[in-house]
Amino acid sequence: MMLEHEYTLLGGVSRLNIGRYLALISAGVSATVVFILLSSVDLAQRFGIAASLPPSVLSFVGAGTVFSALSWLLNRHAWRWKFINDFLQIPDLSGSWTCRGLTIETKSNPQLEWEGEITVVQSWDKIRVRLRTKTSASNSRSAALIKDGADGWRLFYSYHNEPKIGQTELHAHRGFSEILFNAALTGGDGEYFNGHGRYTFGTMKLERVVSDDN
Repeated sequence: MMLEHEYTLLGGVSRLNIGRYLALISAGVSATVVFILLSSVDLAQRFGIAASLPPSVLSFVGAGTVFSALSWLLNRHAWRWKFINDFLQIPDLSGSWTCRGLTIETKSNPQLEWEGEITVVQSWDKIRVRLRTKTSASNSRSAALIKDGADGWRLFYSYHNEPKIGQTELHAHRGFSEILFNAALTGGDGEYFNGHGRYTFGTMKLERVVSDDN
């Protein structure tokens, strides 16, 4: 089951404009390929070689097909390529992050330190933020990324949390989190607010987990 959802991007290049650019590029690529194919057939016939171009081939290299292929490539891979990412202005938050949290003490809740792991699944147009701790797990439901020219990138997201089996004192709840990532995207500081089942709030400190492949 796919749990990724769309996210809003503020401060980067408009996705509407990117769609227009892709449409123009697709039309140009399609026209060029069709011209080359037709020229090849014409050249072959001049040399007495029987050659034809089935309509299915022209359909395969049509602008619609090229647009779909370019859109898939951009959404899954190309948006991470440095020269494209520099243009799109989208931070790549995908991967694993260690999380050290602190629940702020209130009259109804004691101060509590906790640890967890955040996994971010991200593409050009979708994202999923999953937090797992020893007692519960949560998944984002909506998100927005905002470019902060002074400090880095801010991620805002709402989430739904479910306690693990056996955690009878905990209740499922919904909440909201704001995380400020540094410009290098190696760490971040955040805050969270819970409600609808667990009325707590606190702070988080994130550090990116660097894999051996990097």
